[in-house]
Amino acid sequence: MNFRRKLPEEPEINFIPLIDVLLVILIFLMVTTTYSKYAELQINLPTADAEKQLERPNEVNVGITAGSKYAINGKTIAFTNVDGLSSDLKNAAAGNKDPVVVINADAQATHQSVVVVMQAAQMAGLGQVTFTTQSTTSK
Repeated sequence: MNFRRKLPEEPEINFIPLIDVLLVILIFLMVTTTYSKYAELQINLPTADAEKQLERPNEVNVGITAGSKYAINGKTIAFTNVDGLSSDLKNAAAGNKDPVVVINADAQATHQSVVVVMQAAQMAGLGQVTFTTQSTTSK
């Protein structure tokens, strides 16, 4: 007969379930965390220091005032819709091979008025659009 008494095994702490729970909590926190977003962007608009280019004969100049009034090649037009502006651009570009639409927008003009001119140029089949800038040097 074996009367030797067995000593109880020393209890061990199992860390695997603890690690599983911590990983689940970590994933939950990563998914539900909101990151700070910038409410306002500070944008510095570019200015050009390049020399003024000579007038090209195949340009269609479109001017936009702060009050969203349009002028094509110096002639004020009555804006009714994009289709009307598109036909005016076609008439101004008649006879020119692959004309460039140059947009001269006032600094206070709305973005929508510039987008309207770009859309009208696309509808008129005028694919080259450029913008003018103000030089920073005063002479």
